[in-house]
Amino acid sequence: MSKDLMPNRYTPGEVALPKREAELIARRDSVLGSSYRLQYRQPVHFVRGEGMWLYDPDGRAYLDFYNNVPSLGHCHPEVNAAMAEQAGRISANTRYLEPKLVDYAERLIDTFPDELNRVVFTCTGSESNDLALRIARLVSGNEGVIVSSYAYHGTSAAVAAVSPNLGDAVKLSPSVRMVSLPGPESVPEAQAADFFEAQIRAAIQDLKRRGIGVAALLFDSIFSSDGVWVDPLGFIAGGVNAVREAGGLIIADEVQPGFGRTGDHMWGFERHGIVPDLVTLGKPMGNGFPIGAVVGRKTPLELFGRTARYSNTFAGNTVGIATADAVLTILQRDHILQNALAMGQRLRNGLEELAHRSPGIRGIRNAGLFFGVDIGLAGEPPASWRAMALNVVNAMREDGVLISTTGANEDSLKVRPPLICQAEHVDLFLASMERTLLAS
Repeated sequence: MSKDLMPNRYTPGEVALPKREAELIARRDSVLGSSYRLQYRQPVHFVRGEGMWLYDPDGRAYLDFYNNVPSLGHCHPEVNAAMAEQAGRISANTRYLEPKLVDYAERLIDTFPDELNRVVFTCTGSESNDLALRIARLVSGNEGVIVSSYAYHGTSAAVAAVSPNLGDAVKLSPSVRMVSLPGPESVPEAQAADFFEAQIRAAIQDLKRRGIGVAALLFDSIFSSDGVWVDPLGFIAGGVNAVREAGGLIIADEVQPGFGRTGDHMWGFERHGIVPDLVTLGKPMGNGFPIGAVVGRKTPLELFGRTARYSNTFAGNTVGIATADAVLTILQRDHILQNALAMGQRLRNGLEELAHRSPGIRGIRNAGLFFGVDIGLAGEPPASWRAMALNVVNAMREDGVLISTTGANEDSLKVRPPLICQAEHVDLFLASMERTLLAS
């Protein structure tokens, strides 16, 4: 397991930098807090973006196969126009009557199962998960939260305390229990559901025994930080039922898999045939503009609203709503989910063909346009897998293609291009990855 909180990063002195970037890094270091990291061994310096591409000051183009925030592509003109038009009229908050707020809320709710019919807006995915935990704890009367063993759910104090991905220095709450996933534990698919349910029931029992009780099962429905473990479909259902039997709520974190990333569904939890109590949104909701939400069932949101107040100066502001409305319009009008499904299949086919020619690919997992690709030679130790994965990522960066790593050992490539990706982009990516693997 990697102990480095961000292995794919710049380390001073590791590579020689051009004068321009070296001076800029020195200026950053003199004013920014030391918690910041620069990605890649040789940091990238961008001045503009368009569609699938990012451009450095010299005009070199980089193919972005990593950034799932601008899921409709960088600087989408229609999204930008909606943002600018609203900013030029008024930016107001939810304490004033605003028809567009209600219009968008109705449209957003229509994309969910009927049981999920209320929405509260936030600014980020972290805020969404923070609010969802507050609701679950109030409604259940309990404090315990169950998460996967390498989960990441955000940066506020509350959600950092339920995010084992952040490292040993960030202390988990005593009311948190971590459960293993069947995939990383090499559990056969036929036994995956029973394995996961047993993990959940053991966590519930321990929380009860200690007088804590279970408030929620909080899960990223594509388990992206754990290494993108997407199958078998429905393996979480027994665990979900066990939490509900114990009085807890189910929170589906859709900050990464939501808004059509999986291709076959708008929301990742739908792949597993469940309906959560609360769903948290963020990242691609505004294609880069900071907006998030908690969508949920009427009863828990009403119970919370009667006893607590959630008013956020910027959450649900009119500029964010106009931007998010444009994103949703484009997703539905331009058949973006169908494109994600088709391009995801093209990319998977290409990776499988490449795996036959290169022993460096140990496994491929995906749902739509979200991939985890295990790198390393079978029989070698995990440390060598991680080193090879990082070498692949940085070699592709030098080749003008951007990806990164994920998983507890950081030996899986995290590949998640904007959903507007076309066949020529997939083929460019595959060609770069083939060059990199054959050279390694």
